[in-house]
Amino acid sequence: MDEREAISRLRRGDIGGLEVLVRRYQNDATRIAQAITRDRALAEDVVQGAFVRVYERIEQFDPDRPFAPWFFRIVSNDAIKAAQSSTRQASSDNGSLARIEDPALSPEEIVIIMEQVDSISDALQRLSPAQRSVIVFRYYLGFNDREIAQRFRGAPGTIRVHLHAARRRLRQLLNQSDPPLASTVAQPFGKDEG
Repeated sequence: MDEREAISRLRRGDIGGLEVLVRRYQNDATRIAQAITRDRALAEDVVQGAFVRVYERIEQFDPDRPFAPWFFRIVSNDAIKAAQSSTRQASSDNGSLARIEDPALSPEEIVIIMEQVDSISDALQRLSPAQRSVIVFRYYLGFNDREIAQRFRGAPGTIRVHLHAARRRLRQLLNQSDPPLASTVAQPFGKDEG
């Protein structure tokens, strides 16, 4: 069953339509929520709640538009709210946004890279949830300003302002790390784009 048919079934009250959407979008939604909340369990709760809201509010969705932006906006907004209200800390085993799977790397190189990833993850944790979300959408999910603006219902210029502030703060945090990482690891964060 394709996405349009799943949405049509869901609009008729058939929960089977939701199952198709869950299979298609759960992993990406969880990645988004976890990157924002920095907590795997909280991210899973956010995504589960977002799917419940889709079921409850499917009539609000315009079937002539793509489903993913609408759904990921719900997930992002819920994750930001959850991160702002949560006092839980992300577990260290799930905190990394990247996995090192290159068999050509030596164990020493993997340790160095994982330390750098941990430093970046720590710096991301210290950003506000809103700043973290624009960084995640740009650098981890690969969205451009226009696509991010669509997900947050904002103007691309506003997204550029948020990205600029988030990159500046991230550079400051990475420069404070030991050793400083802003100039080596986080090059995408180090130069503002026009």
